[in-house]
Amino acid sequence: MAVAVVKDGKVVMSKGYGVSSLKTKAPMDANTLVGIASNTKAFTTAALGLLVDEGKLRWDDKVTDYIPEFKMYDPYVTAEFTVRDLLCHRSGLGLGAGDLMRYPDSTNFTVHDLIHNLRYFKPASSFRSEYAYDNTLYIVAGEVVARIAKQPWTSFVETRLLQPLGMRRSATSFSRLPDPTNVADAHASEDGKVRVVRRHLGSTADPTGAMFSAGGIYSSVADLSQWALMLLGGPGAPAPLLKPATQWELWSPQTLKHLSPGPTFYNTHFAAYGLGWDLTDVGGFKQVSHTGGTVGMVTKVTLVPDLHLGIIVLTNQEEGLAFQAITTSIMDHYLGVTGQDRVQTMLGYKQASAAESDKATAAAWKQVALAQRAAPKKADYSAYIGRYHDAWLGDVNVYQQGPQLWLRAVRAPRLVGQVLPYRGSTCVVRWKLRSINADAFATFTLDDQGRASGLKMKPISPATDFSYDFQDLDFKRVTESTAGAAQ
Repeated sequence: MAVAVVKDGKVVMSKGYGVSSLKTKAPMDANTLVGIASNTKAFTTAALGLLVDEGKLRWDDKVTDYIPEFKMYDPYVTAEFTVRDLLCHRSGLGLGAGDLMRYPDSTNFTVHDLIHNLRYFKPASSFRSEYAYDNTLYIVAGEVVARIAKQPWTSFVETRLLQPLGMRRSATSFSRLPDPTNVADAHASEDGKVRVVRRHLGSTADPTGAMFSAGGIYSSVADLSQWALMLLGGPGAPAPLLKPATQWELWSPQTLKHLSPGPTFYNTHFAAYGLGWDLTDVGGFKQVSHTGGTVGMVTKVTLVPDLHLGIIVLTNQEEGLAFQAITTSIMDHYLGVTGQDRVQTMLGYKQASAAESDKATAAAWKQVALAQRAAPKKADYSAYIGRYHDAWLGDVNVYQQGPQLWLRAVRAPRLVGQVLPYRGSTCVVRWKLRSINADAFATFTLDDQGRASGLKMKPISPATDFSYDFQDLDFKRVTESTAGAAQ
């Protein structure tokens, strides 16, 4: 973990803890680079803000003014969709819609594929009525930057935001880092043991990094301190890059978020999303923050403008409650809250969540074990074998390899797993890549001859990361070919 605190125009703390890799045991320090994931979104909205300040864009311009081929499922939504709508999670899309075009990495989708495929997603709610977090539309926002600026989002953000702030070690993706010698490895749990895992490298069909505008930046707490100081302003801070009115717009509520009833840490009354930032109140002050999560790394940036306070926590493990515990402990100090053990509190949340998840997955695997014992030694999978097509993810092959049935996504080659019997025509897919932690139900639709005609999926565990949006898939069988693993 690396932690930085800025206060009143100065960096008052910037330090690393532990190791940046379980393999190398190299120490984590203030300059260790970490994938900040969705904290990138604030840089994308700031990039758009620069274009607003230059008179090249208005927040409520229609997306089709810049991307004529942009098309949502509903023609009315397409016609009315604004640049602002790209940024505040009120599109009507379901949570994480389309993320399987990016996760796991090594898919072969391009930005143009992603924009084209938006038309196939049926809305989960009416337009602008509900908050549902998405990444896909932030990639479209990056394309808006590219088309107006006439240069890739990657180079625009680096030359107009990172470099002016002196964030010299940071870059818009791992592959663009000028000096990769002090970079944290990604770590995740694989069947209960934390290991170094492959970092998210993006699509093989996206060499320019255009799809990283939702979460590609690598940075350190030392560099991000300059970003936080610039945004907070005041004596000693770097010169502002945005006009005050534009920055105020980024930090103004756009979409209301649900706030659970009951006591909160800081007597919080509202929650909303701005443009690339979460907004809430803590102890009577406005808090501007965001979290980020990518494979093996989770991060949090928190600003309290009225206190000229910024807290940055970067980690190289998938444990969001850890950064929350540290952020809250530091916030307690500045708000005068005493007598709280935030680590213990967050541990309690973790244990409760894990218990719920473990209950769901244990029940599923118990049923799989029963089904396997009841299955014949030489099972006949011919009713299921074949190629299935989904409008936006493309094809998956269901094939037999030895005595086992497998599923492999053609355009996402790391999405491959064994298909195990569960109950009736519902199976469980156990992904070969165990760090995914997203095993899923797969329910085959059978025709009147008992042969599969379609396939739908959904995660087993309620704790599955929302980017594995299996529930949005609707496969139709297109061939009964005995497609093998190589296909």
